[in-house]
Amino acid sequence: MSPERKKYLKKIKNEKILVFTFRSLIIISFILTWELLVRFRIINSFLTSSPTDIINTTYKLLVDGTLLNHITVTMYEIIISFIISFLISFIVATIMYFIPIISKIIDPYLTILNSLPKVALGPLIIIWAGAGIKSIIIMGLLISIFVTTINIYTSFINTDEKYINLMKTFHSNKKNIFLKVIIPSNYKNIISTLKINLSMNFIGVIMGELLVSKKGLGYLITYGSSVFHINLVITSIVILCIMSYLLYSLVEYLSKKNIH
Repeated sequence: MSPERKKYLKKIKNEKILVFTFRSLIIISFILTWELLVRFRIINSFLTSSPTDIINTTYKLLVDGTLLNHITVTMYEIIISFIISFLISFIVATIMYFIPIISKIIDPYLTILNSLPKVALGPLIIIWAGAGIKSIIIMGLLISIFVTTINIYTSFINTDEKYINLMKTFHSNKKNIFLKVIIPSNYKNIISTLKINLSMNFIGVIMGELLVSKKGLGYLITYGSSVFHINLVITSIVILCIMSYLLYSLVEYLSKKNIH
């Protein structure tokens, strides 16, 4: 290995260490500051909870066996919604790419539906699909599917024309251009869209759980709010943040693994 290569790899390694260190310092500083503000009664723990209270609440929920059940329900709804919404979005975006007239017809509808406040459809979804997991998954789909379709299609049509023209000189058809140029060129964009889709599914599923669920972290938030159990509410939010980070990290890991 050349000295320049070693120097470059060392630089990359040091940068990763630096990023990890500062990320850790930010979260540790936040937690310590939060705990100290509560301990010195600068803020009211009844309204804000505290890291210690969150740990105690998490332990109690684990001991009585309810926490894992709620996490499992929410995770199941998010994963199902995530997979279905991405598959539908990718298929629709592909159809729009291959048949431009369809794109011209449905593009304004996608924009309108994407801007529509989905929570306003909540009562209708409950009437149509019932007060259960189906309604929650549908809410997750409605929140994520339109923005995901728009992002994927936009990536397809904005592919560098030089690569497409090069393929055309070899008399490649649209299918080959799509498979050999469009998809590979937009791999990173698709991964970025997956991350956005994941966050949208979190929002949609929790919104659905707040409306109809009797299980899940959204239900814990609703129940905690109704009985003024702030520790339960904030504990559920913290667990959602951890779940979101873990799923985001998984997508990031898989994307890097596939690239290499």
